[in-house]
Amino acid sequence: MKAVILAAGYATRLRPLTDDIPKHLLPIGDRPMLDWVLEKVREVVEVDGAHLVTNRRFAPAFARWAESSGVVVHDDGTTSNDDRLGAVGDLRLVIEAAGLDDQELLVLAGDNLFEFSLPRLVEWWRAKPQPASAVPLHDVGDLELATHYGIADTDRDDRIVQFVEKPSDPPSTLASTLVYVLPSEHVRLVAAYLDAGESADNAGSFLGWLARREPVYGYRFEGSWFDIGNHDQLLEADNRVRLQTGLPERETYSLD
Repeated sequence: MKAVILAAGYATRLRPLTDDIPKHLLPIGDRPMLDWVLEKVREVVEVDGAHLVTNRRFAPAFARWAESSGVVVHDDGTTSNDDRLGAVGDLRLVIEAAGLDDQELLVLAGDNLFEFSLPRLVEWWRAKPQPASAVPLHDVGDLELATHYGIADTDRDDRIVQFVEKPSDPPSTLASTLVYVLPSEHVRLVAAYLDAGESADNAGSFLGWLARREPVYGYRFEGSWFDIGNHDQLLEADNRVRLQTGLPERETYSLD
């Protein structure tokens, strides 16, 4: 199994913090955000290689970060939001560049921080009839809040029977995270999805497309989950980790 970390966004909502530093390397609890993601990945004994895809603007910063981590960094060649490949486009780039179409993949967004165990997720996934994919689901507990996420509805066997991106009328309150476990059979469908003209920008669209064609299971988890996209979410995640690691909380986020 290989891990693929998606980190090619430009994080315009976090400017000016991200003018010179990629969002995924901003400190959370005095460590780069990606350190926490990679720490989780390394708990999965089946993972024997990790790849990260980013843009040309921030590729040198990620290369410096990866020097001691063994993570292979891929530059997608883009320079702004206007020419970005999108999450699914970047996933395809890594699959093709690294020859991963015969591999199981653990795909993660580099700006998602979570408390659940990746080894338990993989163990749970392997117990399902294969080939199948799996995605962790977090119950946000509020239908209004659910309108801001990709929302899944599952049957009694946890198979996703409906997936809607930012629905006006959510079928449930189960929000999908951008953590996917894909068998090699589904990895090869990434190219088919894009070749059919589907959205390259939204990973949730790929999940919905896949769930309509193949078994995709939703893994419900407890504990915190931060999808860090703005200043409030960044501060909340930072203070959560600070509290856990014995650092003082702070009222505003800064790089000082």
